[in-house]
Amino acid sequence: MTALVDINGLTKSYGDFVAVDNLTLSVPRGEIFALLGPNGAGKTTTIRMLMGILVPSSGSAKIDGLDCFEQRVEVKRKVGYLPDEPVFYDFLRGQEIIRFSGEMHGLANDEIQTRARPLLEQLDLVDALDEFAVNYSKGMKKKLALVCAMLHDPSLLILDEPTNGLDPFATRALHQMIRAQAAEGKTIFFSTHLLDQAEKLCTRIAIIAKARLVALGTLEQLRARLSSDSSLEEIFFSVASDSGSPSDQ
Repeated sequence: MTALVDINGLTKSYGDFVAVDNLTLSVPRGEIFALLGPNGAGKTTTIRMLMGILVPSSGSAKIDGLDCFEQRVEVKRKVGYLPDEPVFYDFLRGQEIIRFSGEMHGLANDEIQTRARPLLEQLDLVDALDEFAVNYSKGMKKKLALVCAMLHDPSLLILDEPTNGLDPFATRALHQMIRAQAAEGKTIFFSTHLLDQAEKLCTRIAIIAKARLVALGTLEQLRARLSSDSSLEEIFFSVASDSGSPSDQ
């Protein structure tokens, strides 16, 4: 399949500190791809470079052939982005934030409402639409940001710790939405520290540690690396503890 996300030699440094070190990987269309790693491994930095928020020190990141920094406006039309910590104007209501997000993507008001309604119902957020964002809990802000990310029907969802702050019901709803999007041919690229969720959801997995890619493949391929029927948790601790190992390409 054609790669939708293409990362080649991607590096981000801050002086002598290397946050992402020579990362190379690709994600084909229709895949649920999990980026795993310990805290500080470089997951969020990678996602911010994909979203054009950070400029790479070297290497390249492309989405659908578009440079993620040089063509970041065009990239955002193709991507729905859910940050780990969504930030909204406190004194806008939920419905106003959704309308603003839809209008930024050129959607008419009736189209915004039609697209938003099923998402809001799945995430149990309908009753909060008249509340100001300042009154939203962390989980409610996460759900609101997810609705905004999906309004323009993007071909790629980039989700940074998507279940962080969500209760079990919302987490289950999110998983159902991810699977449904993939079934429609959409691509999901998400970071998480919850290994059991990645094991249940993803098609392929990349593990980074100390800014470097240390494993890449399907769960079966990663198990073959250890010559055992290991869980993803066992694989993660095995490969992430040795960040000097070459990656499986």
